[in-house]
Amino acid sequence: MKKILFTLCLSTSISAWAQQMMEIQGKVTDSKQSPLSGVVVSIPSQQRGTITTNNGTYSLQADPGTKEVVLRFTYVGFKSVDQKVDLSRGNLRDNNVVLQDDALNLNDVVITGVTNPKSKLNSSVSVSRLKSVDIQNTGANSTAEIFRSIPGIKSEASSGDGNTNITVRGIPISAGGSKYLQLQEDGLPVMQFGDIAFATADQFIRADQTISAIEAIRGGSASTLATNSPGGIINFLSKTGQTEGGSIAITTGLSYNQFRTDFNYGAPIANGLSYNVGGYYRVGEGPRTAGYSANNGGQLKANLTKQFRNGYARVYFKYLNDRTAPYFPMPVKVTGTDDKPKFESLPGFDARYGALQTPYLLHDLGTGIHGETRSQDVTEGMHAITTAVGSEVKFDLGDNWTVENRNRFAMNSGNFVGAFPAAAGTTADMLSAVASAKKWNLNGATVKDAVTGNAYTGQYAMLLHMFDVTLNNFNNFTNDFKLKKGIKQGEITLGLYKSIQNIDMSWNWNAYITEMSGNKLHPLNIFNANGAQMTTNNGQFAYGTPVWANLARRYNTQYNVTAPYIALNYNVNDKLNVDASARWDIGHATGSFVSGASAARDMNGDGIIDSVETNVEQIDYTKPRPVNYKYNYLSYSLGANYMLSESSAVFARYSTGGVTAADRILYTPSIQADGSANGVLSTISQAEVGYKTNYKKLGLFVTAFYANINEAAGFEATTQKIIENHYNSLGLEVEAAARLSKSFSVKGSATYTHARLSDGANEGNMPRRQAPFIFTASGTYTHNQFSVGMTIFGTTGSFAQDVNKLKLPGYIVFNPFINYRFAKNITASLFANNITNTLGFTESEEGSIVGNASQIIRARSIIGRTITASVSMNF
Repeated sequence: MKKILFTLCLSTSISAWAQQMMEIQGKVTDSKQSPLSGVVVSIPSQQRGTITTNNGTYSLQADPGTKEVVLRFTYVGFKSVDQKVDLSRGNLRDNNVVLQDDALNLNDVVITGVTNPKSKLNSSVSVSRLKSVDIQNTGANSTAEIFRSIPGIKSEASSGDGNTNITVRGIPISAGGSKYLQLQEDGLPVMQFGDIAFATADQFIRADQTISAIEAIRGGSASTLATNSPGGIINFLSKTGQTEGGSIAITTGLSYNQFRTDFNYGAPIANGLSYNVGGYYRVGEGPRTAGYSANNGGQLKANLTKQFRNGYARVYFKYLNDRTAPYFPMPVKVTGTDDKPKFESLPGFDARYGALQTPYLLHDLGTGIHGETRSQDVTEGMHAITTAVGSEVKFDLGDNWTVENRNRFAMNSGNFVGAFPAAAGTTADMLSAVASAKKWNLNGATVKDAVTGNAYTGQYAMLLHMFDVTLNNFNNFTNDFKLKKGIKQGEITLGLYKSIQNIDMSWNWNAYITEMSGNKLHPLNIFNANGAQMTTNNGQFAYGTPVWANLARRYNTQYNVTAPYIALNYNVNDKLNVDASARWDIGHATGSFVSGASAARDMNGDGIIDSVETNVEQIDYTKPRPVNYKYNYLSYSLGANYMLSESSAVFARYSTGGVTAADRILYTPSIQADGSANGVLSTISQAEVGYKTNYKKLGLFVTAFYANINEAAGFEATTQKIIENHYNSLGLEVEAAARLSKSFSVKGSATYTHARLSDGANEGNMPRRQAPFIFTASGTYTHNQFSVGMTIFGTTGSFAQDVNKLKLPGYIVFNPFINYRFAKNITASLFANNITNTLGFTESEEGSIVGNASQIIRARSIIGRTITASVSMNF
């Protein structure tokens, strides 16, 4: 009887509680009254949310006793709507909402590179946002390939998942990486410098299902609201779990060996507390023929957010342990002339799929960091390891004062191991190069296949330098503090940025001779005329890199940056907004660096100094050079935005900023004997004017830009050159989107750039690898559960080097996709990347060729056709 009474009481209590929950129901349609499915409907203040069904309906519960609440409706391609709902009379059963088209999402709020978040339409910056669905439909094989969808950004995306060269609006590549463009994660830099040799920022960041959007600022206020980012910022924004939901996806390569699983889940817990956790794991050979599992690893991210009446506090965690294959330039056949070259793959070396990785060269024997004999695992590839913790707080202090702070401490380390073609050509020429570098007599020498033991009769061979780099300590700490005061018609922001970046790296490189093959290439062994073996058994002819020079190196430096800044936003009237900002960067670099020395050494322990052991290169700690220099510089930016109407605006901005060099100047004349430095700062001045509009179903964003760059010297390892140029760049950037019907939408961008070197021997020439015209376009057709579309990327030709002789032809890549939703929450997808198997080149080590002759050069190609299938479930 007691059990019955208890059950009745419990049921009654549950029933009473359920009756107290406030129910809101309705339907969401477009301007033509067509239902919209997948619209996110949420109550931000209560961290509740849902999505609309296939017929556009939704049902959402509010907390018991709620009298009034704000509903938020968000959907890709439509203006977001915040609707105040009165619940004082009870449940609402017919709360219908009509969403208006916003094809370019101009009403999305900009949070990157600004102090006062506003919609894109009301901001005087050039900004684009890629939402999760946009990222998925690009069919990208790597994070760098995603960047190609951003207007004004030229991401070469041919090096694998890292080590990518990125330019923005004609601002040069310089010595590699993204010197003028900063990659951020939730508003803080991944690395303080974007062009660190063998440790570019994109190696330590991954796009997965924890990302809600990628926001990109070009030029503009990036100069003053972040350090070392005058060209722009690409910011990865993480999901925070304010709306309950999750996803699981399984992806497999159909035309190549790779398997990946992703997951993400976030939800409110209670009392304003919410969390999000997610990540991925992948394993496989990858899109090129490595001959082993070259891609192996994953990522885990989590955050916890507490909402208060006057703000929020968030803590987050990230662990990345992922290794991928680095792809370098490869031997290709070229005929024709410099201005009209014809590129072809060599027999046995398809430039679209071939690789310099091989299962027959998995261990690199040489000296280690402290001079010890060691064997490095070549499968390490680009191995990034990151453990990061951080926090983010924002509170309204009252009386129009707001405080905001973000910080993160990241422990970064890893390896960069990959074979680079130091030379490629006939076997006779390669023997001659080895003989010259090693001072060997190879007259009458013979060559044997190191795998089969048979005589090698191939016409061609390669000399490979194994880039064996250890990323010992790349830890960094960043903190960005803002104090804001609202004034009558605007806001003033006072900020203080602090950053400490370690760069502790060692180079222990070695040299090999191999056949010329892109699929499981074989090392070669050299025997002199007397039959004596000159190489090790795996084709190693040097412990070091004598073909170039002694490049054994170790540098251990720290860069301490303090940057106070101020920003003003002022609404002159309802139409005109102006802003101004200034930043004073103060830096101090300390540490030391050393070069290499050579000596005879018994590397294999047999008690005999063999030919290959007569000059063993290792790091020489007996001659350290100090690093101890300071610098400071001012950046400023002025902008204005004028609303022509409710849906269109014009803006203008002028900015000047700078970027400082780190490791790139250590082995240049810039560093003096006492550790002081000259030529630390590269400066850039920029101007831009733009127009943006939502016209019925068309969104348009047009920006004209100009930049003047004065660049400090930087060392480039692959060319052994010190790069120091000045540049001018001007052009036009266009982004457009249109919803042509309920089922069909298109989106695209194009950038025309007129960039020239403004001094030196190459004055008047185009900067190397800078295409005058790049574009992207995508279209999607949706009908019920089925959607199909294609993304297109294209570039015109560019010059391989600043001498402007050899041209790299332009190319177009087509990436189609098909999605089919089998059930409400389950979708199967098929993606093709480079469906036409286009052969396109992003760079060449050689700057010219011999006219009308067949020859071999070293060039880096985009990846050929890849087909990928995935199944995902949302819940």
